[in-house]
Amino acid sequence: NYCAHMFVIKNKYFLIIENIKDIDLCNIKRTNKFVIILRNNKINQDLNKLKKFRIACKSKSIKFYIANNLKLATLIHADGIYLSSYNKTFKHLNLINNKFAAIGSAHNTKEINLKIKQGCKYVLLSKLFLVEYNKTAPIMGLIKFNYYQPNIFCKLIPLGGIKYNNLNYLKNVNSEGLAIKSEVKKKPAITNRLF
Repeated sequence: NYCAHMFVIKNKYFLIIENIKDIDLCNIKRTNKFVIILRNNKINQDLNKLKKFRIACKSKSIKFYIANNLKLATLIHADGIYLSSYNKTFKHLNLINNKFAAIGSAHNTKEINLKIKQGCKYVLLSKLFLVEYNKTAPIMGLIKFNYYQPNIFCKLIPLGGIKYNNLNYLKNVNSEGLAIKSEVKKKPAITNRLF
């Protein structure tokens, strides 16, 4: 029996996975709100399985993006490309249209500005909370994140350290969405708390 405050209502939910096996699309009940980003620099996945996954996403109105691999993104007809903070390419710009978009990630104003120049509609800004893999990494917290938003000409989405037990804090974030990575694999049922 879950408390009502455990639910988070946003317009967009960005789920970052390293392998298509990390997520069960059956857990995603609502349409038009979810974006799945396959982020794996060592992508060695079966192309046919990837194409089937892409088709399954499309059938459920889930947007599907490939990270840092323009060739693969176009090959499987993904919804677009995800550009990590270190990715400074502009090769994708001539492909951006109503059917192909770019999402970026950043840690500071300089990186945000680069992502805007790269044509990113959404920029995942990290790190909102403490992350398990690097407990000494600087974090923004809610106040600093909210400070960024009015001064930026793109849609900022919080990323980093967002877990099942701190979802409630996201109600105070000035953003139309949120991005989750590790919890997608650890606690698949988290998608049921997102509305």
